[in-house]
Amino acid sequence: MSALEIRDVRKSYGSVETLKGIDIALESGEFLVLLGSSGCGKSTLLNIIAGLAEATSGDVLIGGRSVLGVHPKNRDIAMVFQSYALYPNLTVHRNIGFGLEMRKVPATERDKAVREAAKLLQIESLLDRKPGQLSGGQRQRVAIGRALVRKPQVFLFDEPLSNLDAKLRLEMRTELKRLHEMLRTTVVYVTHDQIEAMTLASRIAVMRDGRIEQLGTPEEIYNQPATLYVAGFVGAPSMNMLEAAVEDGKLKITGIDARLALPARFAGAASNGAKVVVGIRPEALRLGTNSGAEPSLPVEIDVVELTGPEQVTTARIGAQRLTATLPPQARVAKGERCAFVFDEDALRLFDPATGKTF
Repeated sequence: MSALEIRDVRKSYGSVETLKGIDIALESGEFLVLLGSSGCGKSTLLNIIAGLAEATSGDVLIGGRSVLGVHPKNRDIAMVFQSYALYPNLTVHRNIGFGLEMRKVPATERDKAVREAAKLLQIESLLDRKPGQLSGGQRQRVAIGRALVRKPQVFLFDEPLSNLDAKLRLEMRTELKRLHEMLRTTVVYVTHDQIEAMTLASRIAVMRDGRIEQLGTPEEIYNQPATLYVAGFVGAPSMNMLEAAVEDGKLKITGIDARLALPARFAGAASNGAKVVVGIRPEALRLGTNSGAEPSLPVEIDVVELTGPEQVTTARIGAQRLTATLPPQARVAKGERCAFVFDEDALRLFDPATGKTF
């Protein structure tokens, strides 16, 4: 039995359909991230699971029980909001235990649960403070602690780290990962940040225009993107997309004379003369020669950016652009002509008409 099951959930506001048939089954202990740009429907879906919005059609089951029409407090869920939503006049101790207090949980049991959660989150020394005396990261820990003491079947997180600065985001991301691995709780987490999704999730649902574009593990999403959208959305820098055509068993890159051998795995999928988009990750490219020993692309260096651990190099290949993440010691300069080489297995082919992978 799935811990959470979403069956053909749809949501419309008048004639505008924001969710267009979502199907997900989430097993106990999974960490699902709903990933997508603003307006894709991820927060709407989370609110339907929480009971803060009602689905136009479809069903949501938690622990095998349909929760449509069930009040949020009776759904056995706990939610952490982007805005922390703490009571400014209450101490950290009372903020964490407030839900238990409302449920008439005895004071001794409540205090034990609060202190256990505070120990897990490393905020034991803050229990007597009020939210106004805390940093952003500490406030977010308190909000997470309030959810933890509930011990629900499903935890819901609505972009909980988006208000934090870069350093705190990294610290809290690590903390969330540690907590999940320790507690093995079932989590649905909404974000537009692909790094959060890749580092936290056991599975990612990439959403676009109210639909799930691809559902899979972080490795599957990154290494085997199902569509051009997923390939371009996940990855920083994003996957290179080169217009090309299949000609006599080879890939003819638009705008240059060079041809690449068509990998055998695509031979039956892409017919001769077919227009294709060639996808390759920046980290799969490296400096080389046109010796023919490896697939290579002749380029002219345009921009070189040293980030510290890598050198992000943008080059021109005909009228198209290509980005490579090279080692920091790589010697390249603007205007230089060279070749990027790569392994054949790194190539991905997409149909430009449907956006789907071959």
